[in-house]
Amino acid sequence: MRVSLLTESLDGDFSAQAELYRRELLAHCYRMTGSLHDAEDLVQETYLRAWKAYDRFEGKSSVRTWLHRIATNTCLTALEGRQRRPLPTGLGAPSADPTAELVERTEIAWLEPLPDTTSDPSDIVESRESVRLAFIAALQHLSPRQRAVLVLRDVLQWKAAEVAEAIGTSTAAVNSLLQRARTQLEAVGPCAEDRLAAPDSADTQDRLARYISAFEAYDVDRLVELFTTEAIWEMPPYVGWYQGPQAIATLVRQQCPAQATGDMRLIPLLANGQPAAAMYMRDGDQHLPFQLQVLDITDSGVSHVVAFLDTTLFPKFGLPERL
Repeated sequence: MRVSLLTESLDGDFSAQAELYRRELLAHCYRMTGSLHDAEDLVQETYLRAWKAYDRFEGKSSVRTWLHRIATNTCLTALEGRQRRPLPTGLGAPSADPTAELVERTEIAWLEPLPDTTSDPSDIVESRESVRLAFIAALQHLSPRQRAVLVLRDVLQWKAAEVAEAIGTSTAAVNSLLQRARTQLEAVGPCAEDRLAAPDSADTQDRLARYISAFEAYDVDRLVELFTTEAIWEMPPYVGWYQGPQAIATLVRQQCPAQATGDMRLIPLLANGQPAAAMYMRDGDQHLPFQLQVLDITDSGVSHVVAFLDTTLFPKFGLPERL
């Protein structure tokens, strides 16, 4: 059941207040779990828990803070005993040979992308940075409690005492967890010089349009010209990842099921505050969902592509089931 349908049946006062925060609660649960599917379920659970406790809400904090506290603890409970959600680059293996057979690992719970529906200009930059795919992947290297503390302190800007109260620990413990989390994040997270161009900038939109055009024309030579020299390509649930324009070109030529111009069609969109594209592959007289690609685009070109082959994500992005 979707949260919006759920809240329609709840007490009017609670529903009116709680529904205002549905999108940011989804982003919060997504940062904690790295999964869009899990985040949706956890937001629903958050609303159920909040509704049951609403008659005991004393107003000592805002409804927003109260809901985030419930969501955080709901996530912490759900994450007990679970493995982190990686991308192929996070598995620790070296870059793969693009001519080798692809190895699929469906038993791994892979990181998932997040639809981008941010509409408030005042929130847009902060929201993009805090759901960037590389940041979410880096968060997965932290323990759930480290993750919670870092997100509450550095993303939501809560005070240490508020975080301590929310997760049931001391302020000293929060500060210790935060210090360790920041150190780990610095070691595995995106570099400062890896700053992405704004997805709605003219240059980014132009690069994305040329990227889509090259794929749809099945012009691999034109495609690789758009990549930076150290560009990375990965595509869960396959464990291999590939570095450099020539390796990516070889991968596309040898492993892509497309054979000619028009076999692939792509729809531009936003995911994780980044430019993205939904790829459809020809199947007879129609095109069916194939990959959902999230791109890192810098001033130098396309530096990273994660091509998610989980086609159950397409409806979550409001995409058609066929073209």
